[in-house]
Amino acid sequence: MMVGKSPQQPITNYGLVASVEEYMKKVERLGGSICMPKTEVPTMGYFAVCQDPEGNPFGLWESNPAAA
Repeated sequence: MMVGKSPQQPITNYGLVASVEEYMKKVERLGGSICMPKTEVPTMGYFAVCQDPEGNPFGLWESNPAAA
């Protein structure tokens, strides 16, 4: 959990994907954007934060216990 930086800060929901990199490409192909690129969480996996064409944030999560 993290502390919100402002009352207007939206909640970011994450979806489990097989590959963060592949889904980041799909997000951009469908008109979305990448707010935070693929980031490693040691011993857990990888995440990225994206935005849909309407400006709504969402996250991608790839589980991978081998992440350094």
